[in-house]
Amino acid sequence: QFGSQEPGTNSEIKQFACTRFKAEFPIFDKVDVNGPKTAPVYQFLKSSAGGFLGDLIKWNFEKFLVDKNGKVVERYPPTTSPFQIEKDIRKLVAA
Repeated sequence: QFGSQEPGTNSEIKQFACTRFKAEFPIFDKVDVNGPKTAPVYQFLKSSAGGFLGDLIKWNFEKFLVDKNGKVVERYPPTTSPFQIEKDIRKLVAA
């Protein structure tokens, strides 16, 4: 997926994220987000927020904002910075 940009094993990816970026949060295993082996969570996310981006995840770092009830509120393209969606997250948390 995505031009095989992440060829590492799950263990290698976790080690890299923790040492290079000091990740102190859970890092999930990599899964397919497109195609016949798409993980169920991505099937749900894409079917809930297709829109102009379509049913495919175009590239790494595409983001979905999900409320506390599991409803997909927004979908952001990969070029969207996490800082750009902070306002939307704060609004959702305050609701």
